[in-house]
Amino acid sequence: MNSSQYPSGTHAYLPFLYVIWSDDLLSASELEVIRLAITSDKELPAAARKLLLGWINPDTPPSAATQKHWRELIRESGASYREETAYPLSELSSAVGKALDPERGTPPDLTVLEQNLGIQPNHYRHVFEQYSAPRSFSEYYDGTLLAQHHLGKAYSVYRSLDSLWEQKDFRWEIQRNKEQHRQRVSRQVKHLANKGYGALAYPEGSGGKNDMPSYAAVFENLVFLDGSLCVKFGVQFGLFGGSIEKLGSEKHRKAYLGKAGTLELPGCFAMTETRHGSNVRGIHTTATYLHESRELVINTPGPDDNKEYIGNALEARMATVFAQLIVGGKRHGVHAVLVPLRDASGEVLPGIRVEDNGYKLGLNGVDNGKIWFREVRVPVDNLLDRYGGINAEGEYSSELKNSNKRFFTMLGTLVGGRICVGKGALAGAKMALGIAVRYALRRRQFNDSKRMQEDLIMDYPSHQLRLIPRLASCYVYQAALDEQMENYQQLTGGDTQKLEAQVAGLKAIITDFANDAIQESREACGGKGYLLENRIADLRSDIDIFTTFEGDNTVLLQLAAKGRLTDFRTAFNSDDFFGVLRLLRTQAARRLGAINPVYVNKTDREHLYKPAFHQHAFEYRTARLTYTLALRIRDYIKKGLPAYQAYLKVQAHFLALGRAYSEEIAYQSYRRVCEGITDEKHQALFDRLGALHALERITADMDWYFEQGYVGKRKSKAIKRRVERLTTELRPHVASLVEGFAIPEELMQQVPIARDH
Repeated sequence: MNSSQYPSGTHAYLPFLYVIWSDDLLSASELEVIRLAITSDKELPAAARKLLLGWINPDTPPSAATQKHWRELIRESGASYREETAYPLSELSSAVGKALDPERGTPPDLTVLEQNLGIQPNHYRHVFEQYSAPRSFSEYYDGTLLAQHHLGKAYSVYRSLDSLWEQKDFRWEIQRNKEQHRQRVSRQVKHLANKGYGALAYPEGSGGKNDMPSYAAVFENLVFLDGSLCVKFGVQFGLFGGSIEKLGSEKHRKAYLGKAGTLELPGCFAMTETRHGSNVRGIHTTATYLHESRELVINTPGPDDNKEYIGNALEARMATVFAQLIVGGKRHGVHAVLVPLRDASGEVLPGIRVEDNGYKLGLNGVDNGKIWFREVRVPVDNLLDRYGGINAEGEYSSELKNSNKRFFTMLGTLVGGRICVGKGALAGAKMALGIAVRYALRRRQFNDSKRMQEDLIMDYPSHQLRLIPRLASCYVYQAALDEQMENYQQLTGGDTQKLEAQVAGLKAIITDFANDAIQESREACGGKGYLLENRIADLRSDIDIFTTFEGDNTVLLQLAAKGRLTDFRTAFNSDDFFGVLRLLRTQAARRLGAINPVYVNKTDREHLYKPAFHQHAFEYRTARLTYTLALRIRDYIKKGLPAYQAYLKVQAHFLALGRAYSEEIAYQSYRRVCEGITDEKHQALFDRLGALHALERITADMDWYFEQGYVGKRKSKAIKRRVERLTTELRPHVASLVEGFAIPEELMQQVPIARDH
């Protein structure tokens, strides 16, 4: 067979037809794009139009022999393309048309196909045996503009820190001696305090700017240099200083907050205990009021009731100690008390014992320790009394009469620290992924033995699937954390339980994601990722603990699930699960109705990329898990089990609901960011990132969606293939996506496998 057997006008379409059929991912909407292009070509002879339309009929696809012949014709034409052009496949098609059909004149402009089908060079480079070295990245998107959309107001904070990374004491170095590491981190924190960064979130009267989002932006930036610096910074200014601001009254802020912000008063946050872990309500340390002397006596009753894993323990001069408050022989629940630990010369005060926790898996620049108190007396004024205090007559009083509400309100004010933990972990993931991507754009390996130059590992589909969906998730999760931080900044009191539950779930899924992304990045860099000099090893060790401090993720996911059931929570305490079911049945009816069979099997590109589909999928999963969870608990209650035992029976279900609810919240936040982008070019990119994240998350839970009848077999396959397709579409822009993280270039240049050569 030779080219003369095809009617004039056919040949320019052959490269597109060959790519489309070899890709084997034709949907109805894509076929319609091709059909419109063919029927709109007014210069196309009728015979050519009829043949081309026959070739795009999915019921009678072109044979393997026909497709092979197309390829031979394309190769014989001698046409080639340039990957640096905006539409390389259209350029190739035009060249093929001119070579094989010279009498027809100017071939049609087929760029509309390349635009609407999302075809990228890495879809067809192997098809046409284009052996010239491809461009490793596209400059279509400006990384700076991506960063501004991605980070919003925090972008200016990021850039304000650039001069910091040029200083000698803020260059990254391998640290293996914990004493030297701690000294270095202490110097760095002091420098940050002198620059005013530590007090950013404090009121103006205490030397700050009342700007918690900017403080959080500084916090996450510090991970790019050293996780220990980030954590030490957070302990001093976020936990210790934040507890004074949020739990104390004006007298405490006036006396201590300014000094905490300048590091004149080094402090720590002593909540967790060895025996009780993160069960704050069950801690054993006591603060007993003595009316005669107007003092509180702080005591650790048993050897395992000590404060454990306390950051800054070996340097702090004061601690915010959480203890059971006892007044007149009656317990009033957990309260916070400021307890001096050391004198001005750094000597530990009488009645206090501090021990070093020693070397840890990571974060060895942070001086974690254990603290015991033996009948330590402090003035009653040291009680942080915003939510409960002791009057002149020695009587306890609080505006919040319910002890449970008082406890959760007190902890809710500290939720900003939990948001920062999520942000710090996400920054670690970004740094690791950034290093892995830059390495993959440089490292070459294997080929088909016909070429002198090996392939970039970034051009392997398997490598793209390892990294690019995780890049997309970083953009989504950043939006979620930023929105929660803004919500926290705007808190003016009242019930914080909804915010606390949402933040708990986001912290859990994002820190889990961060550890997964860092590990995948390490493996994606092979042996180079295992070397300390390339940073990923330390990132993996440092970020690991983020899954358990500020709350163990398993516990936090259950808290998120309970938060999803706000009305259910009250009923849970009263065993009124029948009332709960009536409520949930009303709320869930719209989402839990029978799914239209057409919807279950809808596989076209437009539908699968549409945010409405993603949002519905997330909402459906949350609603279904909520409803079935309530049903299961009701059944256990009807059988006579106490509410607490019923809860334990469905703990795994709670975890699934907590994760589903958190993923739904994250995606909603991201969509609000996308809708606020007025630049169509960048909005389109952010939409694709959101689609990739959503489809990848749906794929991760595909067994569940399949069991529930939400997706059919065809749709399940189509979603998985769309993840692959979106990943390859985003491949040319990975360098820009990493630039969008705004990781300090000075720090990237200190990583051998990530620096420019």
